[in-house]
Amino acid sequence: MSKKKHQSPVDGRLITILSIDGGGIRGIIPAKILEFLESELQKLDGEDARIADYFDVIAGTSTGGLMTAMLTAPDANNRPIYAAKDIAPFYVEHGPKIFPQSGLLGSMDVLVGPKYNGKYLQELTREILGQTRLHHTLTNVVVPSFDIKLMQPTIFSSYEVKNLDYKDVLLSDICIATSAAPTYFPPHSFTNVDGLGQCWDFNLIDGGVAANNPTLVAVREVAKEVMNKREDFFHIQPLDCAKLLVISLGTGSAKQEEIYTAEMASEWGVMSWLFRPNSTPIIDVYNQASTDMVDYFLSLIFQAHTSQQNYLRIQAENLSRDSSSVDVTTEENLKDVVEIGECLLHSPFSRVNMQTGNSEPVVGGGTNKDVLIKFAKILSDEQKFRLSKSQHVN
Repeated sequence: MSKKKHQSPVDGRLITILSIDGGGIRGIIPAKILEFLESELQKLDGEDARIADYFDVIAGTSTGGLMTAMLTAPDANNRPIYAAKDIAPFYVEHGPKIFPQSGLLGSMDVLVGPKYNGKYLQELTREILGQTRLHHTLTNVVVPSFDIKLMQPTIFSSYEVKNLDYKDVLLSDICIATSAAPTYFPPHSFTNVDGLGQCWDFNLIDGGVAANNPTLVAVREVAKEVMNKREDFFHIQPLDCAKLLVISLGTGSAKQEEIYTAEMASEWGVMSWLFRPNSTPIIDVYNQASTDMVDYFLSLIFQAHTSQQNYLRIQAENLSRDSSSVDVTTEENLKDVVEIGECLLHSPFSRVNMQTGNSEPVVGGGTNKDVLIKFAKILSDEQKFRLSKSQHVN
């Protein structure tokens, strides 16, 4: 399977990165953001424009990993199998079958096993992605997972697969693994054979336990390429944030009063931390902490290098109890989450306040929609510049 050549950053002025958080059915929220971004790119470059054409690397964890595969896996014409506008409807259609609602009594099964058997998700991803492997993607991808046998993160990276061909696994296996959230889905195990015939075993769970916000993992992969002076990056200086253009998309966070209090949790034991109605507190805490710390760190780094205009983080905040859940797929909640994604476009553009750690609207910054229109123009101009330069050299 051949693929359309992605214009190398060596021909450009920027290294472009897109990152999508984990969050189950809340993946609808970044899907709506990407739908708008892609529509703006199509206004500039034609209806055939797709997200994968504009980013040097797309990273995704859990539901973000599934979205990454949908945006980058090639069809028979070497174009992405899904346009961004198709992703939210995909979640609305298949979400209730991935996360079937069984009520409180049925959800008690989580005490003795995973809440869901994961069979529908597995069959769906295998049907969609078929025999597509990591090296087939139309641009570089980075998807984290965690190997519970080795007790260490396993990062599936297009950059690493060049030298570690045992990681050139099926995209479907990557999606199933990075989505295997503890207590929700069973771990995913499989074997891959490298070019020398050696078998490699994987015992993987959700990438969210390592990097629910995978933006920093994506930046790390790019930084390694820069440090090693790979051909696509040899002219870039390490930690040159002015050369990075990063769009990081969250899947939403809950209202503070809708979550937990110290008084509420003071008498919790193991089971209470693992199971509450429509939530798993310990996972919620770890995922939110991981997500926010990555945003805080990158905001600081970009501001320290006076390149804050190159880092865009869009996150919905103050979600209600159901809409903040990863697996409530009632018709009403699906409608609410779609609306949250649409409304987020009109919310004020915000950045982390380095003094308080809180996200605050940027004075004069406009809305997220306004900022995405600006980023779409930058992305379009970058691709035109690369194409012009590569044609001139050739």
